[in-house]
Amino acid sequence: MEETESLGVELDAFMAEYGKLTNAHDVGRLRELIADDASYWFTDGSYEGVEAIADAVQRTFDEIRDEVYTISDLRWVHVSADFAVVRYRFHWAGLVDGQQREGRGRGTNALARRNGRWQMLHEHLST
Repeated sequence: MEETESLGVELDAFMAEYGKLTNAHDVGRLRELIADDASYWFTDGSYEGVEAIADAVQRTFDEIRDEVYTISDLRWVHVSADFAVVRYRFHWAGLVDGQQREGRGRGTNALARRNGRWQMLHEHLST
């Protein structure tokens, strides 16, 4: 039980860092948390590999100015020493074409521990 709790704390910290870097709009540092072979499914399309994902995220940062992105209601569906799955709710708010906009939806992420550190292996966001 202690190992699972310890993993939960570690994984929660990873997701908090992921959210922090998303809100910093720092694709360079955010990409360090994404596996080279990751896949992301967004409302506007699907992206394979860290380069394509980083480009898609940067386009979002460019489109939504001053965005604030939050995740809540994290539920760890599966946790093991090297693999974890989490589902959650997300909310974003920012300026699109100079107008205040916001949205919300659901997310699911698969994380893998590689070379001793957690990385995003898959993200699926839906609105």
